[in-house]
Amino acid sequence: MATLTSRLKVPGMSGGLLTTRQRRENFYGYLFLTPWLLGFFGLFIGPGLGSFYFSLTKYDVLSSPQWIGLDNYITMFTDDPLFWTSLGRTFYYAGLGVPLGVIGSMFLAILLNAKLRGLATYRTLFFMPSLVPIVASVVLWKWLLNDDFGIINQTLNDLGWSDPPGWFGDRRWAIPSLILMGLWQGLGGTRMIIFLAGLQGIPETLYEAASIDGANAYHKLLHVTLPLLTPTIFFNMVLGVIGGLQVFTAAFVATEGGPGFATTFYSLHLYRHAFDYWNMGYASALAWFFAIVIVSLTIWQLRLSRRWVFYYGG
Repeated sequence: MATLTSRLKVPGMSGGLLTTRQRRENFYGYLFLTPWLLGFFGLFIGPGLGSFYFSLTKYDVLSSPQWIGLDNYITMFTDDPLFWTSLGRTFYYAGLGVPLGVIGSMFLAILLNAKLRGLATYRTLFFMPSLVPIVASVVLWKWLLNDDFGIINQTLNDLGWSDPPGWFGDRRWAIPSLILMGLWQGLGGTRMIIFLAGLQGIPETLYEAASIDGANAYHKLLHVTLPLLTPTIFFNMVLGVIGGLQVFTAAFVATEGGPGFATTFYSLHLYRHAFDYWNMGYASALAWFFAIVIVSLTIWQLRLSRRWVFYYGG
């Protein structure tokens, strides 16, 4: 035992002291780490703690903050007419858009993982909408979904639909319109690329074994592809929920929260209190509550994943 212990020496260590070379390497390591540390503490931890303090104050930027304790949080839950409705619209958007986006991207990746001629061209064409800036995408879709001269409504009229949807101008169709626009831009984007990487990580031998057992394409999809793709599905679901709950730009540019507050999502509600009404203390309270909601949902998804996510070889 003593012989074995004597052989287990840490490189660069002599009697428990760092060598000159080791100290120099540590110095340069921390030196290169310094910009990230400055950014982490200066742009994330510092402002985060500052916003928590402001959430307990009445603060309009122009005057000194006044300590009011939990009044902002009490007002949030009891006296804000848009708090619960904006939160509900946000969950409606994420609850409908995220599953559609994840499922659509997964099956699109499965189709684009097939061995076909010109496959690189197809992948490029499906990926291109994700490169369009969100503002340009909104302008394009506002034109396509225009009530009077939009191509989509004109096509629906030609097909016999005498009263097509009002899309962005209709309270019932405003959020589905944003979801449709998001699907067009997001199905073939980064999420599809991640699914393609997951598909290419599935061993080909498993498909060969399934073929020997008489499995057809449907059985391979159901019993090989989907189980081994569950870690990728889970990853995209977590990122999708976080991104979906933070929806802001599309609604801000397309509808400005209308019509009739129909697309006033939580982030837009927070933005207005911060930069329209200059109520920074209340906006900070809204932000902290929403951060807790997102973290809680992420933890819940992590725990739930133990029941359905399968890690091959793990």
